[in-house]
Amino acid sequence: MSKLTLPLLDSSLYPQSLQQQTFTNPQALLMAMLTADITPDANAFTRQLLANNTYQDWINSSVFGRYLQCNFTAFSQQTEDSFNSDMPSLFRQELMRHAQYLPLEQILFFAGDLPKSVRQTKTLTTTVNPATAVINAQKLSRKVRMNNPITIINQIVVKGKHVLGFPIRHNKRTSERLRNEMLILDFQDLRLVNEMNIKGKKRSNIEESILLRSYELR
Repeated sequence: MSKLTLPLLDSSLYPQSLQQQTFTNPQALLMAMLTADITPDANAFTRQLLANNTYQDWINSSVFGRYLQCNFTAFSQQTEDSFNSDMPSLFRQELMRHAQYLPLEQILFFAGDLPKSVRQTKTLTTTVNPATAVINAQKLSRKVRMNNPITIINQIVVKGKHVLGFPIRHNKRTSERLRNEMLILDFQDLRLVNEMNIKGKKRSNIEESILLRSYELR
């Protein structure tokens, strides 16, 4: 059975109007959030997503929620449990049956350093909600570097036709609804193409450092 390709979300979602400003693409909106022109509001962006017909097509195509995604991640990372040694591959095989190809030029985001295991396991949890990524990146920076916070935010452009994944269905009555996640299950190459230092908003006596990394996914 051949895989289907999800429709391009960004083409139906942008131009995007938030806080009395209009943004023509995800990169412009992300930059505004990072430079404090726009206050990151994950809830407001989620409402825009849930009102979007293409995003409804995305999440209705998926049968998997966050509970299954968390368990898959745990199985994928286990290395010494010989009793369940076959579980990661069996789990992955079942998920791959339901995965779809991601559309070319779709923009995805994730917060913090890229895990070293990603290129080996070919799995990565991302979000289509830039506000969620920014807020999570800020939380991570405060935990890791209290005196010299560095916010690391990453944006990924899908450039290959055979990137497989599926949107994760979230409980609309909990904070999970703000995650708007896409689980990447298979790809050929994840390449860092640009790294930019951005001057962020000064908080009290600490000037926040922001590192924006841009990747291409094939």
